[in-house]
Amino acid sequence: MDRRTLIAAGLAAGAMAAAARAQDQQAQDPQGAPPTSDLPPPGPDLRPNYPAAPKAETYQRSEVVNGVSNFLGVSAESAAAAIEKIFKDNGEPTAYIAGEEGSASFIGGLRYGKGLLYMKGREPLTVYWRGPSIGFDWGANASRSFTLCYNLQVPEFIYRRFPGVEGSAYVIGGLGVNYQRADGVTLAPIRAGVGLRLGANVGYLAYSRSRNWFPF
Repeated sequence: MDRRTLIAAGLAAGAMAAAARAQDQQAQDPQGAPPTSDLPPPGPDLRPNYPAAPKAETYQRSEVVNGVSNFLGVSAESAAAAIEKIFKDNGEPTAYIAGEEGSASFIGGLRYGKGLLYMKGREPLTVYWRGPSIGFDWGANASRSFTLCYNLQVPEFIYRRFPGVEGSAYVIGGLGVNYQRADGVTLAPIRAGVGLRLGANVGYLAYSRSRNWFPF
């Protein structure tokens, strides 16, 4: 066999060996990706890590009883009787609104008010409210109101319209209570004496940052 024949035979053998190695590698990794050990290490996770917003602290029964008694000028026994019913229905509130309001009614009525929203660990927030109502009452009055707020985690979420919950009005210990609810937040306004006007529970109250005399 001459030299050219030997060289050709060697090249052919080398090509066959290379083809065999390529086939073995493709069988191990059909996609042709390099082995895992050859990949560069993963880089740092650069996605922002936002902490979960903490839930608002709640007010205990004794705190609410003292607040209602002092602000509305009623006995602690009367306040406790009304609070017991509200706590049984809703638990501990995350906020409350203490304010004053005026209302007038002859079958249909209007109500306007202003107060401060209190939440633990936050500055008080000014709140105005207004709304129409339909009820079996008439006359005009000015009174104080103490509104318990449930599931209110952010103070600014109070600025919206809260319809009254039908059939939720009741009077205990000389205090009138009715429920308003919107988007998972429940409000329980408490009024005393001539400020009751339970007819106002059929309707809604719109809470806002500034005073608005247009009731609708």
